[in-house]
Amino acid sequence: MTNMNKTERIYAIRKIIASGAVASQEGLRLELAREGCKVTQATLSRDLKDIGAAWVQGPAGGRYALTTAGAVPPLRALFGASVTDITANENLVLVRTLPGAAGTVAEYIDSQRFPEVLGTVAGDNTVLVIPSSVRRLAALQKILKVKLLSS
Repeated sequence: MTNMNKTERIYAIRKIIASGAVASQEGLRLELAREGCKVTQATLSRDLKDIGAAWVQGPAGGRYALTTAGAVPPLRALFGASVTDITANENLVLVRTLPGAAGTVAEYIDSQRFPEVLGTVAGDNTVLVIPSSVRRLAALQKILKVKLLSS
């Protein structure tokens, strides 16, 4: 069984929760184990808190659910100082990261499905964020600064 780092584990947790009903932390822990991640209940509990996952009651029983994209807390706690700068020109937004962190940041941006984002392209230490419209560029830059740079 391989050990995932926290960023990889958080991504796997979000993917598992988004793909279907996970009724308990034990069920989530078993799903993570199937993906090659051995994790303790205490670590899993902290990770669920970090991503804002909540246990919600539904017609078929309870399950874990992710918060909406607008309610996701800033990732400063998860990424630490990985995002170093966010700049834009008239057409595009560029997110600068520490070496090796751009792919994770781009995956996070894509996974949030912000309506202002058409897509991302990641290098080693930069993410090119393509806005859905140049009219949404300022809003996109503001959202990214709040989500990635807020402390």
